[in-house]
Amino acid sequence: MEGEDLTGLVPVLNSPAQFFRDRALRPKGAFGIQLDSGMNRLGFEPAEWAAIRAEAAAAGPALIMSHLACADEPDNAANAAQLAAFRAMTDGVDAPRALAATGGILLGPDFHFDLVRCGVGMYGADPFVGAQSVVGLSVPVIQTRDVAVGESVGYGYAWTAARPSKIATLAAGYADGLPRSLANKGLNFWAGDQAVPMIGRVSMDLITVDVTDLSEVPAELALLNERQSVDDLAALAGTIGYEILTSLGRRYPRVWV
Repeated sequence: MEGEDLTGLVPVLNSPAQFFRDRALRPKGAFGIQLDSGMNRLGFEPAEWAAIRAEAAAAGPALIMSHLACADEPDNAANAAQLAAFRAMTDGVDAPRALAATGGILLGPDFHFDLVRCGVGMYGADPFVGAQSVVGLSVPVIQTRDVAVGESVGYGYAWTAARPSKIATLAAGYADGLPRSLANKGLNFWAGDQAVPMIGRVSMDLITVDVTDLSEVPAELALLNERQSVDDLAALAGTIGYEILTSLGRRYPRVWV
C-alpha cells in the first residue's frame, strides 16, 4: 500500500471494538458497518449490533452491509433466513443498505436494497449463466521445435510423441495462476478457430502445446476467448471461475478495452 493514494477509501467495520476505535481515531471519517446475518465469518453479531445500533446509526454510516452464504443456490432456505435477519437488524436505520453480491442479484429485487456488489458478474462468469465473457488471455509463443516419434516432452516425460510433431513452448505457468491440475485434462489453446492441445505438465513458467496441425504458428495462442471462458478453464481444473480470475498473475500485461 506504500505510495498509493488511499483518499476516499471507506473502512467497513466488523465489530464493536473496531467501531469504537475508529470513532476515537477518526470521529468525522466516513465508515461502513458489516453485519453478520448468518454466515458466521465477518460482521457484528445480532446481539452486538443491538447493543450499539443507536449510537452507530447516529454516527451516520455510509453503508450497512451483509453477505449471503448460499446465494449460488437459489432454493437454499439460508437465503430467505439471511434476508429476514438483515431486515430485522437494519429496518428503520437511515443508511444505504447492501446485501447482494453477484449471486444475490439474481435472487431478485427483495435482495437488492440500495446498492448491489456485482463482482464476478462484471466479468461475465458464473453464476451469470449465459453471460458474455469479457476476459481474454493470450500467451506468447517463445520457441518451437520438432519432436520425433518416441521423444518425450517436459517434466516427468508426461507426453510422448506418437507422430512426428511440432511443439511450441508458451510463456506462462502456475506462477501466472494456471493450475497444475490442468495437465492431461484436454485443455486447448486457440489459434483463431483452431484448437491447439496442451501437452505435458504445467510448469512454473512454461506450458507446451502441440502445433503440428497449424499451417503457421502465431506469435500468441489464446487461452481465454469467446470459445473458452474462465468457467470452462475452472471446470477442467476442478475449481471455480473466481479462483481462476483472481489467480491470474501480475506478469500478464493488462489491456482495458
